[in-house]
Amino acid sequence: MRNRGSVVLLENNQVVLIRRRVDKLEYYVFPGGGIEVNETPEEAAKREALEELGVVVSITSCLGILSYDGDQYFFLARIVSGRFGTGMGEEFCNKTTGRGTYHPVWIDIPQLMNIDVKPKEMAELLIEKCNELHV
Repeated sequence: MRNRGSVVLLENNQVVLIRRRVDKLEYYVFPGGGIEVNETPEEAAKREALEELGVVVSITSCLGILSYDGDQYFFLARIVSGRFGTGMGEEFCNKTTGRGTYHPVWIDIPQLMNIDVKPKEMAELLIEKCNELHV
């Protein structure tokens, strides 16, 4: 069990996800990863955004916390600088790990219910919040 920090980036009725392909499986995850020793969930989420997306983000609020194999923190954030899609994390640079492919993508929020997003609960919460805010 390892706690995780993730970012939820919204723009133009779209959200950033990482499209994962492992063997014949395809699914989507929110950008994020494990919280390191002496790191806050917010710091982990910001670090992972830079590693996975190539962008520096500013956290605006906590969207939610889910418990599954540890606590998973999801933070609404906005891009401050950087170039989307230029992440240099291990998963992007080391293709021999057998972990499949990672591809950062913008997905239309209404599409979230038609694709395999993990965790599904966060996708559902995001759709609900966007409907409330008319995003």
